Amino acid sequence: MAKTLELIFETAANKAVTLTVDEPRENLTTQEIATGMQTIVDQNIFEVGGSPFALVKGARVVERNIVEYEV
Repeated sequence: MAKTLELIFETAANKAVTLTVDEPRENLTTQEIATGMQTIVDQNIFEVGGSPFALVKGARVVERNIVEYEV
């Protein structure tokens, strides 16, 4: 089962932005995720359309199953 960690931010222009990380570590804690996200905001690591990330909005792990059929 494929897992993706989605980190959701809001830019200074009030636009929602999601960063995704494939196959995150299984034992990630809420505190580790929150600290990492806040570091991204505090260090102005990313910007979208000239607008830096301003707020941490949330995080989630998305799991998906793929079933392939031979046709």
